[in-house]
Amino acid sequence: MTMKIIGFNASPRTEGNTAWTIKKILEGANEEGAETKIFHSAELGIKPCKGCLGCVKGGSCVIRDNMLYDDLKQADALVLGSPVYMGQMTAQAKTFIDRLFAHITPRFSPRFKEENVGKNLVLVWTQGNPNQEMFKEYFDYVKKMFQMLEFNIKEVQVIAGTRSEPANEREDLTDVLKRIGSSLVLE
Repeated sequence: MTMKIIGFNASPRTEGNTAWTIKKILEGANEEGAETKIFHSAELGIKPCKGCLGCVKGGSCVIRDNMLYDDLKQADALVLGSPVYMGQMTAQAKTFIDRLFAHITPRFSPRFKEENVGKNLVLVWTQGNPNQEMFKEYFDYVKKMFQMLEFNIKEVQVIAGTRSEPANEREDLTDVLKRIGSSLVLE
């Protein structure tokens, strides 16, 4: 059975540092035989959660848009990438995560527990600031949040200094990122 891995680029830019980084991780997974696909938040128009609890009452989200529920259900792993804006994930990343409530949170929606518990997750952060530790406390918080949602965190990759040196110009990154992708398949 072929492993399926999806990437979600939570940057408003489809060809920026975050997109390039996710693509390299997926490329590494693809080279090991995984089926991969990247989605860009800028192209999906995912709407924010309404907090209506319709998902708990009716079994699925009441918002009809391009949220990746079917893709997530079929995926073995998710690579979620976000640039750091104002010391946090982008609004697009937060919207995506809030919408996971409907299908990923077994404590609130027990009917979905079987298909979602233990999905592998790679978190990717890109930041202009060159200090890789600058937002560590926030990154640790997000990692813990996903662990509470019962994701299996495989890697948290921080790419710092992208303001002065774009990710795709750093020779050291390609091999590192492709190894992360291949490790998702070869574990």
